[in-house]
Amino acid sequence: MTANDRWSSKEMILQYRARQKRRQAIAYAFMYLAAAFAVATMLAIIGFIFTKGISEISWEFLTSDVHDAGREGGILPIIINTLYLVGLGLLFAAPLSVLAAIYMTEYSKQGILIKIIRYFTSNLAGIPSIIFGLFGFMFFAKILGWSWSLLSGSATIAIVILPTLIRTSEEAILTVPAGYKEGSLALGATKWQTMVKVVIPTASPGIINGIILGMGRIVGETAALVFTLGSGTDIASSLMSSARSLSLHLFILANEGISTSKAYATATVLIVIVLILNLIAGWFGKRINRYKDAR
Repeated sequence: MTANDRWSSKEMILQYRARQKRRQAIAYAFMYLAAAFAVATMLAIIGFIFTKGISEISWEFLTSDVHDAGREGGILPIIINTLYLVGLGLLFAAPLSVLAAIYMTEYSKQGILIKIIRYFTSNLAGIPSIIFGLFGFMFFAKILGWSWSLLSGSATIAIVILPTLIRTSEEAILTVPAGYKEGSLALGATKWQTMVKVVIPTASPGIINGIILGMGRIVGETAALVFTLGSGTDIASSLMSSARSLSLHLFILANEGISTSKAYATATVLIVIVLILNLIAGWFGKRINRYKDAR
């Protein structure tokens, strides 16, 4: 190879690197613009809702009953009914999701059946929630005779969050080192004792993080509850009582034109609750990462 050929090859390499750097810079610019657009859109929506609703929020609004279908009064019964819904939904979904994750990761044969189950579980998480609402209406409200009630809404919302909780619980259990389980079994513990005493406590940060995300999904869900929860504005006195969640109350206020100002105030409270839940989830996520790095 002559000196000219070597110089020509060097020039080609430099030109190629320059083109790659330009393409990388363009790609980074598009990513930054997309991220900035997403953040700006989110802040604009939150800012607009807060601007409209913050003036309506007061201690009386947060602690008084609903009057005149929501035109007057506050949202205390709605907040309490939302807490009932979250508690019952998690009571139905959390144990089932953890047990399903334990079975799929530790007790079942990792064959085609488990792959199919995981595939459909992942796809269920992407199904529009209105489909779950229609199923809940037909099965829980009509076939089982639960009508529009807190029980029907809780059972329906449990199905909505179940795929997400199963996947997060499964991923948390899979991160537990095999040495932990082998050491427990070597000391004479049974497989179930190992799961209860070693695996679940170790995987608990990830499981709890998934549960917190599920709580946020329940608080913000509307479509699945329209056909199942009912529209009662009083504090639910039993599982068969009709009730409203915050998101459903907001939908009814805005959709029926009852009170725009109260709708914005309810939306502000709802956004604050969801933001708090997301912050808690992020805090747990950081703890999980530090735990993994420490290992």
